Amino acid sequence: MAKKTDNIVFQGTGRRKEAIARVRLVTGNGNITVNGKSLDEYFGTDILKVIVNQPFNVTNTVGKYDAIIKVVGGGFTGQAGAIRHGISRALLEANSEYRLALKQNGFLTRDPRMKERKKYGLKKARKAPQFSKR
Repeated sequence: MAKKTDNIVFQGTGRRKEAIARVRLVTGNGNITVNGKSLDEYFGTDILKVIVNQPFNVTNTVGKYDAIIKVVGGGFTGQAGAIRHGISRALLEANSEYRLALKQNGFLTRDPRMKERKKYGLKKARKAPQFSKR
């Protein structure tokens, strides 16, 4: 008979720029699914895959949890950062002893940097039309 701890789901929400990731961790063998696709299918570059796996590497939980992730908004880099934040929060819910390692690596801190708004009279946030003296 299976233990009750086998079906426990740990949840975490991660955000970065415009991206929002909802992460569910279930005990398993390390499969990561993002929006119904495998991690390799969803993220093309290896750097983004490394960013997503960083919380597991820091806490030595590689292969212990399956991650089911829904992510919306932003670009691929912002989504990878949001997923990392969400996985870190879910791991913290799974075991509070991971807090020190995750905090030291900055995975629990939400990155506050956002796109600067466009100002009137300018073409973008800071780009001005060309100046001509005459």
